[in-house]
Amino acid sequence: QVQLVESGGGLVQAGGSLRLSCAASGRTFSSYGMGWFRQAPGKEREFVAAISWGGGSTFYADSVKGRFTISRDNAKNTVYLQMNSLKPEDTAVYYCAADPRIFAFAKSGSPSGVDYWGKGTLVTVSS
Repeated sequence: QVQLVESGGGLVQAGGSLRLSCAASGRTFSSYGMGWFRQAPGKEREFVAAISWGGGSTFYADSVKGRFTISRDNAKNTVYLQMNSLKPEDTAVYYCAADPRIFAFAKSGSPSGVDYWGKGTLVTVSS
């Protein structure tokens, strides 16, 4: 069982930066691939970034590549999403996800079936 709690969301101007954190509980955290998804108002939840259990592999949506960086600290049971050069279209609720198959979900773009979700943190980017 893995429980996920996101933090770090807020209001930022376009061009600014935010760092999201996802604190995980559960003894098997280090064996899970982790990811971030987001859901804007009126839209479906979409993939943002993923990282392997050891942190050696990452994968990004084209829309955030070069601006966002995912990382993890298994000693702290935490995964991060550093978001730079934010745009108004990045406005969404950001959800942390844990699943051994996270890269399959990342490449399919569909979040359906992910094992564990956090409750989300709201990011609002003003123009």
